[in-house]
Amino acid sequence: MNIVEPIREKEKVEEVYKTLKAQNERDAMLFLTGVYTGLRISDYRMFRVRDCLRPYYSVREKKTGKQKIYEWNPYLKRELDKYIQEKEPDEFLFKSRKGLNQPITRERAYVIIKQGCNKCGIYNVGTHTLRKTFGLFLYEQSENNIGMLMDIFNHSSERITLRYIGITQEKNNKVMKKMRYF
Repeated sequence: MNIVEPIREKEKVEEVYKTLKAQNERDAMLFLTGVYTGLRISDYRMFRVRDCLRPYYSVREKKTGKQKIYEWNPYLKRELDKYIQEKEPDEFLFKSRKGLNQPITRERAYVIIKQGCNKCGIYNVGTHTLRKTFGLFLYEQSENNIGMLMDIFNHSSERITLRYIGITQEKNNKVMKKMRYF
């Protein structure tokens, strides 16, 4: 399994979003939903239009079986409201082009994210890049509230969470760059 990295710069998040939006509205919303919810692709690819009609979203995590309920981020909610206009409540939010009302596959989501990021010069990415990006920015914007992030991600230790969002690697890299023998 390849290790994927978060997107570390706000400008790059916006660049990837705009790149995806230029090619396809669904792909852009797939990306935006990932970076604003921090959910695994296996959970949010199953959202239906009706899930966006409430002020909150509810998901039973496929991996852990835990039920999570969160309010929509206001910016994401505004974008979703525009996106779902003229869609039926039972439609999958991220509908596959194959079959009648089927959700996008995890594999297709991976390709979309990888290609969008690669076009913007971001590599070592995958579907978890969006979740890790969410975690990194939430960590930084919450004044390093690791406990909250551990709870959201269902991690058992701070060490796991810091490694997951790339903080540990970033710190290691900084220290190693400063090392000098003579």
